[in-house]
Amino acid sequence: MERLEGMISDIVFKNEENGYTIAHLANSMDDIVIVGCMPTLSVGESIEVEGKWVNHKTYGTQFEVSKFMPVIPSSLEGIYAYLASGMIHGIGEKMAKRIVDKFGVSTLDIIQNNPERLEEVEGIGGKKLKQIVKSYEENRELRNIIIELSPYGITPNYCLKIYKKYKNKSIEVINKNPYKLAEDIRGIGFKIADEIANKIGIDKYSDDRICQGILYALNQSLGSGHTYLPKSILIQEAKKILDVEASMIDNCIMALAYDQKIHLEQLNNQQLIYLMPYYMSENGVCKQIIKLSQCEFDDLNIDIDEEIRSLEKEENIKLANNQVLAVKEAINTGVLVITGGPGTGKTTTINTIIKIFENNKKKVVLAAPTGRAAKRMSETSQREAKTIHRLLEMGFATDSDDLMFLKNEEDPINADVIILDEVSMVDVLLMYSMLRAIKPGTRVILVGDSDQLPSVGAGNVLKDIIESNVINVVKLNEIFRQAQESMIVVNAHKINKGEPLFLNSKGKDFFFIRKNTNEEIIDEIVEIVSERLPKFYKLDKLKDIQVLASMRKGDVGVTNLNMALQKSLNKPEKFKVEENFAKRIFRVGDKVMQIKNNYTKKWESEDRKDSGEGIYNGDIGYIYHIDKENKKVHVLFDQVKIVDYTYDELDELDHSFCTTIHKSQGSEFPVVVIPITWAPPMLLSRNLLYTAVTRAKKLVVLVGDVKYLEYMIKNNRTNDRYSNLANKLNKFKQEGLLLK
Repeated sequence: MERLEGMISDIVFKNEENGYTIAHLANSMDDIVIVGCMPTLSVGESIEVEGKWVNHKTYGTQFEVSKFMPVIPSSLEGIYAYLASGMIHGIGEKMAKRIVDKFGVSTLDIIQNNPERLEEVEGIGGKKLKQIVKSYEENRELRNIIIELSPYGITPNYCLKIYKKYKNKSIEVINKNPYKLAEDIRGIGFKIADEIANKIGIDKYSDDRICQGILYALNQSLGSGHTYLPKSILIQEAKKILDVEASMIDNCIMALAYDQKIHLEQLNNQQLIYLMPYYMSENGVCKQIIKLSQCEFDDLNIDIDEEIRSLEKEENIKLANNQVLAVKEAINTGVLVITGGPGTGKTTTINTIIKIFENNKKKVVLAAPTGRAAKRMSETSQREAKTIHRLLEMGFATDSDDLMFLKNEEDPINADVIILDEVSMVDVLLMYSMLRAIKPGTRVILVGDSDQLPSVGAGNVLKDIIESNVINVVKLNEIFRQAQESMIVVNAHKINKGEPLFLNSKGKDFFFIRKNTNEEIIDEIVEIVSERLPKFYKLDKLKDIQVLASMRKGDVGVTNLNMALQKSLNKPEKFKVEENFAKRIFRVGDKVMQIKNNYTKKWESEDRKDSGEGIYNGDIGYIYHIDKENKKVHVLFDQVKIVDYTYDELDELDHSFCTTIHKSQGSEFPVVVIPITWAPPMLLSRNLLYTAVTRAKKLVVLVGDVKYLEYMIKNNRTNDRYSNLANKLNKFKQEGLLLK
């Protein structure tokens, strides 16, 4: 191996996905073309490379790099180029010049050993100093990790996640057990960890590998909503992943059970295998529901019929029979489910229940699983509604960096009545956390539409509770006269019944535009969203119209539609700042969505008078500023919350000119536009179409091929989830178990 040293004078090409780079290395002898995996390289940086000379048939002689290391530049020009490269947050070209003018060749020594002296430079205060020092240290540690891991195909972005998790122990952790990456780092799956393990010599038949493969198979099944897998199916899936004998998998299943990483449960002649948190949660939901339903609670001692009549007169409404039944059951039972489709009066029923309890001095708490659902609940009830996460008070465990809910059995929610909306979206883990924070004697009312899509997370909680027949359920089934005027409501119910829809009725709110090819569908959607709908209906093209697609990939998937819509709805302009990130362009004015819960993400109002923390999966906002010098993107959520994202946090954001139907659950939009075209059968289902249509308040526009619309209406097949909650609820009821 040969070694060369020099400064990067130019970067010809860089693949952001795998880090492959072509660059010019200038030294005292020559200007050399170097190639290889060098993901953090920047112009002006001094490096030492190790590798060999190769002769490319087109580009001639090149130096193929197998390893590279940064070299502290010693010349003023090199130090300035390094600082001005943008590698250190808080230092741009102007600031780099000030620092070098002040400290000369001692600059980097001062940053590393006496950083407090940087405050001698104009424009650097305490806050910026901390930013510079932190970035400099992270940059140095991160480089070592990237150098070590890049041969395994791990991208710089994942290297950063690894560094954040393990800090300076990263290499030690990976060499000891690379499968920890699959457990701890979102986006690094078993397959990448397995490739690293193979390269560092871990045996294919090792118990560690087989156990991690089993856990990987179980974790993969969570994505399909399963809380467990039958043992026979788990062995099949693990064999595909591991390529080892079933007997070896069977042995490791027992070992994992012994270590309490999984739980084995017998049901009839079948063995069910759970990841431990899902077993605990499924059992916990069952026990808590039975317990809460059997507890004694305060009797209101009121004439319910008179209370209802009084409120009907006061609000100028008339409740249907099942609405009256729902109100009475809410008062007389400990746990109640209220379900029903659009236009059946769920909101009116809930508001009536709230008022009766409040009139009788009971504290009512409202919550929903997402920020948008909670906001909608607040608007319809004229009362505060929180996300379940906020209600449960996310915080840190004592002597730990692990996040947890602070509300639990020991410190329960202070309420007489708790009403949860959009319960179809709540998975088994979240439901268990919620129920265990409810004190005995509190009435619990679960509200949701069981015909909508199930939760993204594992479990089928609302449907299982309803089907168990253990808890009182009231289904609202009468469509009110005013709702009958809406083709959105009428067609939603027709979709559920598998009936043909009313399309393009004059003066109505439900339209179908026929287009035959994917290209025509995209062009039509872009044109109606950016021109016709805003003009005809006087709509804000960004805030009032939401495009919903069934799938993420494909010609008419979310990714392609977002790119097409961005070009039309938020065109590049001379003074509109933008930044490239992982094959995406983030531009000031873009509509974006938070795609994972971030409980500790801080926000503040524009006037800085209000602040808080927590941005949640599904929250939609708009990019209002991009700070290139400090590598930050500022996003405005809910018209008041300003959130700062560093560039390495941009994987938490996605464009949302178009989003998936799954992501839209719990939200409502004035206008919804839906492409109707080919997709896998599981994404051409009745409940997916129903969920999409019921997101719209004023107008639905379908664009595409009518044969796929007809297929979706007829396709009532749902992917059955392995969930044992309904069976367990029935078992408790049959055995007459009263939980203490």
